[in-house]
Amino acid sequence: MASCRTAIRLAGSSIRAVHRGQSERAAALLADCAAAIRSAQDVLGSYPAVAHAGFLHDAEKEMAEAALTACLVARRALPSPQELAVGVPAWLNGLAEAASELRRHLLDRLREGRSELAEDLLSTMEDVYESLVAIDYPDAVTGGLRHSTDALRAVLERTRSDVTTTVLQQRLQRAIEAALDPPAGGTGPG
Repeated sequence: MASCRTAIRLAGSSIRAVHRGQSERAAALLADCAAAIRSAQDVLGSYPAVAHAGFLHDAEKEMAEAALTACLVARRALPSPQELAVGVPAWLNGLAEAASELRRHLLDRLREGRSELAEDLLSTMEDVYESLVAIDYPDAVTGGLRHSTDALRAVLERTRSDVTTTVLQQRLQRAIEAALDPPAGGTGPG
């Protein structure tokens, strides 16, 4: 369905805008995405078999991912499935993917030397994972959440490794700099 494809494209563009720090553009794209979703929901409302074929779920999931990514990056409260007007399975899967999107934001913060913020983002990713892994319902009910959660776990493990390596490198660099540049009046090595 065309409006579902449009919504998916707009959601992806919104997420890219979030990563670029273009919050107003991200919000505008998300609003357009929501309008496309509403259009699809309206059209498919009379055709439940088509509505549940997966097209709408995928579009809702992408919209939820975009909205939740923006909130996680901005450290805002997460909107509920009802507030986004999406199904709970789409929202849950969108949350898993939004937490995975934090990896990109986190790596950008590490490159800027903002390891404390990166560690906070890693903590957020861990919190999302811990919440999602506790949901124990069949995939038919959760829309494949187990797969999304497993994918998040893999991203989380790589991200934890990257943060740990960077933080240890920064500590080592500070120790070397401190050893090479003694305080005024002190003696250097050697």
